[in-house]
Amino acid sequence: MTSMPSPAVILFGTEEPVPPQRILKAGALSAELDAGNLRHIRFGGVEVIRAISFIVRDHNWGTYNPEITDLAITGTDDGLTVTYKAVARDERQSFSYAAEITLGEDGTLAFVATGTADTPFLTNRTGFVVLHPSAASGLPVTIEHADGAVEEGRFPAIIDPVQPMMNLSALTHEAAPGLRVSCRMEGDVYEMEDQRNWTDASYKTYVRPLALPWPYTLAQGEVLDQAVRLTVSGQPAQVAPAEAGITVTIGEALGPVPALGLGLDPDEIAATLAEAETLARIGARHVVGFYDPRRGHDRETLRGLAAAAQAIGAEPWLEAVIVGVDDYAEELAALGRAVAALGSPFAVVLVSPAPDLKCTLPGSPWPPAPPPRDFFAAARKAFPGVRLGGGMFSYFTELNRKRPPSDLLDLVSFTTTAMLHAGDDHSITEGLESLPAMALSAAAIAAGTPWAVGPSAIGMRMNPYGEAPMANPGNIRQAMNFNDPRQRGLLGAAWTLGFFARFAAGGASAITLGGTTGAFGVLHRHHSWPQPWFDDHGGLFPVFHVLKGLAGLGGAAMRRVALSDPSAVQGIAVERPDGIALWLANLTGVEQVVHLESSIAEQAVLDAGTFMAATQDAEALATMAGGGGATRCTLAPYAVARFRLN
Repeated sequence: MTSMPSPAVILFGTEEPVPPQRILKAGALSAELDAGNLRHIRFGGVEVIRAISFIVRDHNWGTYNPEITDLAITGTDDGLTVTYKAVARDERQSFSYAAEITLGEDGTLAFVATGTADTPFLTNRTGFVVLHPSAASGLPVTIEHADGAVEEGRFPAIIDPVQPMMNLSALTHEAAPGLRVSCRMEGDVYEMEDQRNWTDASYKTYVRPLALPWPYTLAQGEVLDQAVRLTVSGQPAQVAPAEAGITVTIGEALGPVPALGLGLDPDEIAATLAEAETLARIGARHVVGFYDPRRGHDRETLRGLAAAAQAIGAEPWLEAVIVGVDDYAEELAALGRAVAALGSPFAVVLVSPAPDLKCTLPGSPWPPAPPPRDFFAAARKAFPGVRLGGGMFSYFTELNRKRPPSDLLDLVSFTTTAMLHAGDDHSITEGLESLPAMALSAAAIAAGTPWAVGPSAIGMRMNPYGEAPMANPGNIRQAMNFNDPRQRGLLGAAWTLGFFARFAAGGASAITLGGTTGAFGVLHRHHSWPQPWFDDHGGLFPVFHVLKGLAGLGGAAMRRVALSDPSAVQGIAVERPDGIALWLANLTGVEQVVHLESSIAEQAVLDAGTFMAATQDAEALATMAGGGGATRCTLAPYAVARFRLN
């Protein structure tokens, strides 16, 4: 008999325990204490600040998970106080700090930290970060600069490629009509970046301007003393209580469901061919194969990428890195000849200069690279008769900062990662809130040219900001993971549906997810990292079934899905001859009650109860049970459900 996986493995793909979450409350002010930091600071139930964190980063922008000791929460006459000690360290260096957090019933909050470098400490950033929620988009803000000057501004609506606000000491805005929030930052100079560039649902104000050298070294014994202080005043408007649960409304017609594709790294060619029969059942429209001669890729790599895509019944696409700066035209021509010699199997060819795979921070000099218009003109000549694409093989941020000549392209593309800045479960799913703004911004950059996103996954396929993504031999939650455990759990499946739904509604022409058999894959193969339960039993990951279902919707007429709480549940709906087909995903770790306008004719659910069957049967969601005419359903944590509505 096959043993059952643990609840943690079913949901998250890892046995790593979820850190306990504590709710701090003083009068109308509340906050969640999470790993020593604060998130979801609310006043009267209204979120006023998304997070305040004291973070320690390494020289690759990796974020340390601090070891916290001596945590104490003490009530006072007018609020409460939290104190703790923490150490951020690895085998090379160590930084210790003490923190004190106070919440007052008068609407004040202070987070004070004093830290010392125990050794010489090489870092890109150490200190406070404040997140304003993406709901502040377009709102007025009063900006106080470090020199005392005050000006009026707005939080960006379209995603800002650089720092929208600089040289900061305080920001004041209305989180809701009548609710004023002042955030003062002390101990250094701060500036803001639009974190929606990286699919974080926030605007981040961080310590130490990027114009200063980085990485930098904190000398042994050097002390940092910083603080963030909030003052909340006024009262939010009273809102009539809503019906318990989440309301789903099927709205107006949108365009066709975008084509769904899979990513393919050359290291996965052999495994993909071995699993081709199973992978073909997903029905992916295309496969984007990655080609980089710096990794030793050659004509045989091209042949393998095309063969693997064709073996699973998908159209081959090519992502090609061009190394030459001065001789780029010759390199493009040679690659074009190599592809032609294989019979020109790639319907879409995306090309990128190698220097663009690494980030250039605002204010830094751009590295030498081919002139964009000349580069794509040479690519067009090298690949006649294909759809030519360009943009960034890294993330939207880089596309936003270095925009391609879209008039020379048939497709503008970029990718994303869900975990550049944070690796906790909530941040992963919360980031989906940023995707509508990213879709609007991508469309503006493309300027009428079709745009596509991916290959994208929760994990990072490359690191434009350092040497490489984080290896994860311990199978833990951490920022910048290459192999992230949630790819194998229900959370990964729910995130995938939410990602596809957001970008589909936003107008993407194609959406490419993850991979086939590797770190971003859809089924088990043995790798160097642990895969609890699957290493013993094998099988399909939950995300396999979501991708299969979404691929089956390709080209269908999409309808807008309006949700009363889109941060908790996401969905996609299409018109079918026999009614509306609706897919919903619970993006939270608690049950969600969903109310539908129309009754349920049939349904199928992917959750903890059906997980085992789904690992063994590619058609696990194909068989639907009767819905009994209900208009209400309950989605278990991170469940995905498929409905046919009357």
